[in-house]
Amino acid sequence: MTIAEQRPWRGVVVATALPLTDRLSVDYDKFAEHCLWLVDNGCDGVVPNGSLGEYQVLTPQERATVVETAVAAIGGQRVMPGVAAYGSAEARRWAEQARDAGCGAVMLLPPNSYRADERSVLAHYAEVAEAGLPVVAYNNPIDTKVDLVPELLAKLHGEGHIRAVKEFSGDVRRAYRLAELAPELDLLIGADDVLLELAVAGAKGWVAGYPNALPAASVELYHAAVDGDLATASRLYRQLHPLLRWDSQVEFVQAIKLSMEIVGRYGGPVRPPRMPLLPEQEKTVREATERAVADGLG
Repeated sequence: MTIAEQRPWRGVVVATALPLTDRLSVDYDKFAEHCLWLVDNGCDGVVPNGSLGEYQVLTPQERATVVETAVAAIGGQRVMPGVAAYGSAEARRWAEQARDAGCGAVMLLPPNSYRADERSVLAHYAEVAEAGLPVVAYNNPIDTKVDLVPELLAKLHGEGHIRAVKEFSGDVRRAYRLAELAPELDLLIGADDVLLELAVAGAKGWVAGYPNALPAASVELYHAAVDGDLATASRLYRQLHPLLRWDSQVEFVQAIKLSMEIVGRYGGPVRPPRMPLLPEQEKTVREATERAVADGLG
């Protein structure tokens, strides 16, 4: 089976947090171990160099090494790096680097250095698709100010530029419109706190944040939701939602790294301009994480 025939974005694919040392250098050994631990706990793959990976503040060498480290740890078909960049040529180069490293797909934001129009979005995805790997679009209009509405996603898919979309708008109604316009386009849950709603609507995967800290419970939740076991899914969703909702907050990186520390993993610091959680935020995350652990969720 060729790379293009596979769908490495399906299942629980974790947008990996990146372990940094106290001096804020990347700890590649810890990152490799983290990727292995996620797979060992039931996750299907990883997305390095997404926002949770703090890609915006990595050097080009660090960014490339992160991808290579993940591939060496768990195999390229489990790795779908983010290739976002201000310019289409740079994003294509990152897609080519992912291809050459052996990755199975890439995830791409729309142009976000300005409020791009439809022509710019189409040209951007067309350029990156030329690298030869399947492209998963990432719709995050909250942060990018560019909204990949269902009609535009259907056009991108019809042109052969994308195979799936990580949907982070928070509007779960779009799932049904997208299924009408582009039934072959895979919908991926893009925000942890709408997992159940999008799973019921037919999502084929979850680009996930909180499995960085609680992979086993998160995987159980996902499979219960997509398999239609709503009793189990609803119970787990209610238990985990106080944490899952942090995935849609500005401080999601810090919150997830703190939860990792609380459950005995290494989260580590964040690079500026991100700042540590405020005391009241830390208290909220700590209490919710400790409650999840006490409930046997891991």
